[in-house]
Amino acid sequence: MRDLLNDLEAGRAAQRDPNEAARESMRVQLPKRFYKVAGFEAEDAGFSVRLDGKQVRTPGRKPLILPTAGAARLVAGEFDAQGEKIDPMTMPATRLVNTAIDGVANDVQAVLEDILRYASSDLICYRADTPQELVQRQGDAWDPVLDWLQGLLGARFILAEGVMPVEQPRETIAVLGAYLAQRREPFRIAALHVMTSLMGSALLALAVDAGELDVERAWTAAHIDEDWNTEQWGEDTEAASRRAQRLLEMRAAGALVATLDAS
Repeated sequence: MRDLLNDLEAGRAAQRDPNEAARESMRVQLPKRFYKVAGFEAEDAGFSVRLDGKQVRTPGRKPLILPTAGAARLVAGEFDAQGEKIDPMTMPATRLVNTAIDGVANDVQAVLEDILRYASSDLICYRADTPQELVQRQGDAWDPVLDWLQGLLGARFILAEGVMPVEQPRETIAVLGAYLAQRREPFRIAALHVMTSLMGSALLALAVDAGELDVERAWTAAHIDEDWNTEQWGEDTEAASRRAQRLLEMRAAGALVATLDAS
């Protein structure tokens, strides 16, 4: 499901992961930085990112225009932070907004529905039965999110022990879909999808989007099981490296959402 945003961007049913695309670009010579100053300007349609005063375009050749000054500043900051070479792996917010403009905007509904598919089998609905300490950690981190959603939307999720699938009430998914439909701007939905797929939890992503959780707390909540296993068996260096890279993407998505709500 992680590849859906790329499928939309490319207009075909199968597309490689954006991280893999970025890694492939690193195998060839990275392009040299060709500009001195990165910034943005206000326009009728929003705020355009500019390099030495010239309009930046997405890979799909569309103007890179963001809805808020904060979002444009976030992307311009990634361009400005580049050294002698332009490294896509250090520009997660830029990659995200490119995908939102070139892909998600063409079919917001498809991405929204993919988020709902995550919610129907959400990470935080599947609980351990033992050991008690792990059960407690899951409850402490995940129950407040479920309580928040029930209070906000009247959405009630069914919990399960272990990995056996449990079907969530249709009314719950329907009310969640109605809530998402009110927040269906391409940039927000793209960021929500990235956070959802990185954490395996649409509900944690929604909590970040609503300001109920900050990015760091949500990320920690999404990795309770993984952290428990690390405590018991030790850290896998390669897995830790992958997780660190994913966290950068998570922070970029969270930062983008924050700029969309800023006045």
